[in-house]
Amino acid sequence: MHGGDRVAEVLQAQGVEHLFTLCGGHISPILTGAKQRGIRIVDVRDEATAVFAADAVARLSGVPGVAAVTAGPGLTNTITAIKNARLAQSPVVVLGGAAPTVLKGKGALQDIDQMALLKPHVKYAETVRRVRDLAPILEKAFVAAQTGVPGPVFVECPIDLLYDESVIRGWYERATPSGSSVKARLLRAYLDFHLKRQFGIGNRTGPSAPVSAPIKRASENEIAAVANAIATAKKPLLLVGSQALLRASEAKSLAQAVEKLGMPVYLSGMARGLLGKNHPLHMRHKRRLALKESDCVILAGVPCDFRLDYGSLISRDATLIAANRSSRDLNRNRRPTIGVHGDACAFLCDLAATTDAPQSNRSEWCGELGDRDMHRELEITVEAEVDSKFINPLRLLRAIDAVLADDSILVADGGDFVATASYTVRPRGPLSWLDPGVFGTLGVGAGFAMGAKITRPQSETWIIYGDGAFGYSLIEFETFARLKIPVIAVIGNDAGWTQIAREQVKILNDDVGTVLCHTDYHLAAEGLGAKGFLLDAPEKIESVLHEAKRVAAAGQPVLINALLGSSSFREGSISM
Repeated sequence: MHGGDRVAEVLQAQGVEHLFTLCGGHISPILTGAKQRGIRIVDVRDEATAVFAADAVARLSGVPGVAAVTAGPGLTNTITAIKNARLAQSPVVVLGGAAPTVLKGKGALQDIDQMALLKPHVKYAETVRRVRDLAPILEKAFVAAQTGVPGPVFVECPIDLLYDESVIRGWYERATPSGSSVKARLLRAYLDFHLKRQFGIGNRTGPSAPVSAPIKRASENEIAAVANAIATAKKPLLLVGSQALLRASEAKSLAQAVEKLGMPVYLSGMARGLLGKNHPLHMRHKRRLALKESDCVILAGVPCDFRLDYGSLISRDATLIAANRSSRDLNRNRRPTIGVHGDACAFLCDLAATTDAPQSNRSEWCGELGDRDMHRELEITVEAEVDSKFINPLRLLRAIDAVLADDSILVADGGDFVATASYTVRPRGPLSWLDPGVFGTLGVGAGFAMGAKITRPQSETWIIYGDGAFGYSLIEFETFARLKIPVIAVIGNDAGWTQIAREQVKILNDDVGTVLCHTDYHLAAEGLGAKGFLLDAPEKIESVLHEAKRVAAAGQPVLINALLGSSSFREGSISM
């Protein structure tokens, strides 16, 4: 066995089924070793895509996603995706190639200080220095990725630890001067000592079983205090965020708990779709007003960051209850009345277990919020029928919502068009909405969709793109076609970076840097092996969507280039 086999053994033992990568000589033994053990190698066209795909696998399966990238620029290309996973609290394992151990700092190919780059952005980072340490360090990384607040980890694997010992000795021998000079003999002696130490056999018996990360739960006293606060509240409100869905296997239990608690709920991030399409407790509009009016707000895996105006949206007279795995996020910007430092899903399930039935005094409050939602939906319906040049984005998104299969997964990658979709397209069930998270990263679309479709191959997988964001993803349609990953992508093509332009033009009277073209993205995708559709008139919407579903079901990736007219739906929506 070479070092790449040892790495692959650990991946197999940890339940990893897919390895995302862009090939490089520094990591080739990892790829071949994984393939021989039945792990699917998904080779993409950009290293960031590999990490985004691993992130999606982690979110949907609960098993850490794994990406392997080559040294130097291969690794630096992943930084944004790694930071996105860190802020999204997603357990991702990144394996990075590196220069040979004895040549570090000597000008070897793609040799940079990778640890200095990665350490600030991951939970755990370590360089392996001996072959015998490959497996235990990688296992330690898997534990770190899942324990406490999950996040990405990095293991640096120098190239001379991954190939067979005879190959490495041959490389070094060819690079070592021959002859009997003292310098030559000393160098050969040093390399022989180094290689014996590097390839020395330890006492390892085999890879360990997958880690089961401990879950911190609320105490009985904390649950009792929260239950009492809810029972006495007239207008309780629940906000559930992505962190509550970190344990993918518990999504159904979480949905049952939220339903049993019987209070109006807003869902964000990965929590979208938790209660299905049309649950009466799920509110979608006027969240700011509801937060100001509520006398008891529960934040389940939701920090008081810019999305809640740093806590100022919640009345100072309200009882604020928060559950969060992160002690920092638990108290960020606003200290809760009752703070539970623990898993948000376990907290809601334990809280629901103390509840016999929904409180009758909540019906009026639920009705009030429900009426507001209904009124806003009627307004959107009217706005969706307004004629505009090309296609009204609200009409298009309403039509997409109408044709979604019950098992659909929605991937969001963009600004204005995607934000509009978050109000109008309804995920059908738990773990069916993927967005970048708090970092607001553009470019997640291809990787997220790839990871989602591979994890749940029977699910219809849609990508909702802004035309600006799509620029990061185009080349991956070659990957979709080559690997037969049939996603359906819809580009809201309004020929601009509209989310930025809205406020920039209004405040600065200049659209500089925000203007794009109605580019023929569908033709570019066809050149890469996908099926492209141009959608340039509203009367074509239904027929194009149904044909796209048919083509994807037959195994070919699809891209719909939808030319959009202007819309004022999101005026004044800039966040800081």
